[in-house]
Amino acid sequence: MVERRPRRIAVAVLQYAVGVGLLAWLLATVDLGAVASLLSRLDARTVAALLAVTVTGLGARFYTWHAVIDPLEPVRYRAAASVDLIVLFVNQLLPSRITGRVAAPFVVVAETGASRADAAAAAGVHTGMYAVYYGAVSLVGLALAADRLRTGLVVVLALSTGLYIGAGAVVLLAGTFPAPLERLVAWAARLARPIPVVGERVGAVERRLSEFVAASTASFGELTAAPGVWARYAVGWSGSVVLAPGIRIWLLLSGFGVVFQPAPLLALYLVTAYSVTLLPLTPGGIGVTEATATAVFVALGVPAGAAVPVVVLDRFLGVYLPALVGWYPSVRLDRSLLAPGES
Repeated sequence: MVERRPRRIAVAVLQYAVGVGLLAWLLATVDLGAVASLLSRLDARTVAALLAVTVTGLGARFYTWHAVIDPLEPVRYRAAASVDLIVLFVNQLLPSRITGRVAAPFVVVAETGASRADAAAAAGVHTGMYAVYYGAVSLVGLALAADRLRTGLVVVLALSTGLYIGAGAVVLLAGTFPAPLERLVAWAARLARPIPVVGERVGAVERRLSEFVAASTASFGELTAAPGVWARYAVGWSGSVVLAPGIRIWLLLSGFGVVFQPAPLLALYLVTAYSVTLLPLTPGGIGVTEATATAVFVALGVPAGAAVPVVVLDRFLGVYLPALVGWYPSVRLDRSLLAPGES
C-alpha cells in the first residue's frame, strides 16, 4: 500500500492538471472581455431568473436525499441539504466520484442520526436511482442528437451513458440481492477461523457484518419497493438535473443572442453532454465535461464563442458554487460519528 501511494498521488495530480488545462484552453478560445461585457448587459429579469432557477435546482437536489432518507428516518429538509452539499464537495475535491458515494452513508449518519444500516441503504438507493434515471434520459438525448455529432463523440457519450445504466443496475441489484457479498465474507471467515485469536475476531466481524447486511438489505428493499420513493426522487432528480440546467442554459444562450431550436430538447442534450462526469478522467469531471459539452453544442449549431462561456457559467452555478458551499457543513461535521461502532 505504501508503494502505491506515490503512484496514486501522481495520478491525482495528473488528473487535476488535465482538468485545469482543458478548462484554461476552453476559456482561452473566447474573448473573455467581450463575454464579461455581454454578461454585464444582461437585464435584471434575466439575472433574477438565473438566480431563481439555480436556487430551485438546488432545492430539487436536496429533495432527492430527503426522498430516500425520510421513509427510514424522519429527517429535516436542512439536514438532507447538508448531506447533499457535503457529498458534492467531496466529489469535486477528490479525483474519483466514487469517493463521495462511499462517504455518503457516513455523512447521512452524522447529519441525520440514522442508523448505519439505514444510511447505507439510503445512500445506495440514491446512487442507484440517480444512475438509472440519468442513463435513461441521456440515452434519449443521445439518440436524438447522434446524427449531428461526430462518431468519436458519439462513442464517448455512448460509453458514459452505458456506464450510468450499468452502474445503476449493479447498485440496485447488489442492494436487493446481497447473497454474493455474504458468501464472500463467509468464505473469508472460514479461511481465518483456524488462526488463533484472529479467527475469533474475524468470526465476530462476520456476525456483525451479516447483521448489518440483513438490516441494510431490509431498508434497501423497503425503499426500492415503494413507488412513492421512486416518484419523489424522480421529481427532485428531474428538477435538479434536467429542468434547472436546461432552463439556465436557455437563459444564458438567449442573453448571448443565440436562438436554440428546438428549445424543448435543449435539456435532454445537456444531460447527454454532461454524462462524461462519470468517466474517471478528472476530479468532478472538471475540464473534460466543459470540453465535451461545448463540442456537443457546437455540433448542434451553437457558436463556439457562446457555447464555451455558457457551459462554464452553467457548471459554475450548478456544480462548482454549491460544492464550494458544501465546504462549510463538511467542516462542522461531527467526525466522532464516522468512527466504527454499533449501528
